[in-house]
Amino acid sequence: MNRKKIKITYINNDVARNVAYKKRRNVMVKKLSELTTLSRVGGCVVLHPSSSDFQSETCPSTVAARSLFSEHKTLSVTRMVNEDNFLTQRITEVIEQLKQLQVENRKMELTYIMYQNLGREGPLNVKKEDLVELRELIDKELKDIDKRIEALDKQED
Repeated sequence: MNRKKIKITYINNDVARNVAYKKRRNVMVKKLSELTTLSRVGGCVVLHPSSSDFQSETCPSTVAARSLFSEHKTLSVTRMVNEDNFLTQRITEVIEQLKQLQVENRKMELTYIMYQNLGREGPLNVKKEDLVELRELIDKELKDIDKRIEALDKQED
């Protein structure tokens, strides 16, 4: 059986509003108890009814609520400092990643230029700065090839 969806609006009828308060108060306290038990977190509920028929209530207790609020205040300041440090550290990490990706991208560009012009005769359509970096890349690749050949020769012996 489905429950009827209710509109969340102010209840004008005083009697109906007090009945709804009593029902929902118990549900709120029960949900708080479940949440704190299941999640092992601190929590409190402060209910301040507009009707003079009811007094303000704090669950689980006023002392526990004050303790929780004061703990929250001290943690908030600590978290803000830690969040600043976290953001600074994260920005530094992202900048390092960017630099590393730029280096890798440049190497891929030069490798592409190298293979594009591999069997070509005549002048390359490459800037002088690119040619210097391309020479360094080719020298490195040749050294890597020499090392692989030496390793294969050692395996055959």
